[in-house]
Amino acid sequence: MSLEVTVASLRLKHPVMNASGILGNTPKGIIKLVKLGFSAVVTKTITPEPREGFKPPIIVRLPTGGLINAVGLANSGKSVIKELVITARGLGIPIVVSIAGRSEAEFVDVASEAQRVGADALELNLSCPHTEGYGMELGADPKKVRDVVEAVASTTSLPVLAKLGLSDKVVEAAGKALEVGAEGLVLINTVKAMYIDVYALRPVLTAIYGGLSGPPIHPIAVKVIYDVYKEYEADIIGVGGVFDWITAAEFIVAGAKAIQVGTALVNNERVVEVILNGLRKWLQHHNARSISEMVGAAHKK
Repeated sequence: MSLEVTVASLRLKHPVMNASGILGNTPKGIIKLVKLGFSAVVTKTITPEPREGFKPPIIVRLPTGGLINAVGLANSGKSVIKELVITARGLGIPIVVSIAGRSEAEFVDVASEAQRVGADALELNLSCPHTEGYGMELGADPKKVRDVVEAVASTTSLPVLAKLGLSDKVVEAAGKALEVGAEGLVLINTVKAMYIDVYALRPVLTAIYGGLSGPPIHPIAVKVIYDVYKEYEADIIGVGGVFDWITAAEFIVAGAKAIQVGTALVNNERVVEVILNGLRKWLQHHNARSISEMVGAAHKK
């Protein structure tokens, strides 16, 4: 029985990666991700120049489960990519550099630096729900998705992954990304949401609204993955609310070849181990020899 997968030219020893924004912004964070057992590391989203992001509070833990965050794409700029790549390479693990920009030129700028220093793949953040000029307005417009992906894919030899969020045109946007060179898709990003303090009578987050993550968005992500896979049978990395092997398996049978985990790490640093142990037993239950046999299985019934 094998848990090995290949998604968008990335060969992974198992399908569980971290989600962008989780520990992937420093060499120390990369080292911890490897210790936690992830098969590849994804950096925090990086822009050409450093960004301070929003002032606290930037995260709300919801009483109903999940988190809302509005970090504002805070990052150290493209100069940090080299040390992150060197760290991951030294630990023998693939590194995917998540990038964002306000224009095609800015995406290309960061992508070029990532290729120069030896990254394994690029994840284009086309769907940040809380940072003006960088997010949802890109991913919700299939033409803009096409333009950004084409600009990056035509100037780099690295595998390009387009990360899209929830929108009424997500299937169309996914198709445009694939048409112009995306080798895979990351579905989905956090979902725009807000939380109001009923005693203070105002939103808790400084940014007013942010991105909802964790179990509340999982069924939404399952549907998006299912719809996109049904249309294109693309290489998909599923993200959104995975916290155990069942939620991981849902993504796989909907059409994902790999998954990313983020919010679940807040409550359980052993989540990778828990997921992998469960997936092994699940494969045995179905007499499957590999994860690849189960990808898209829900479409075959």
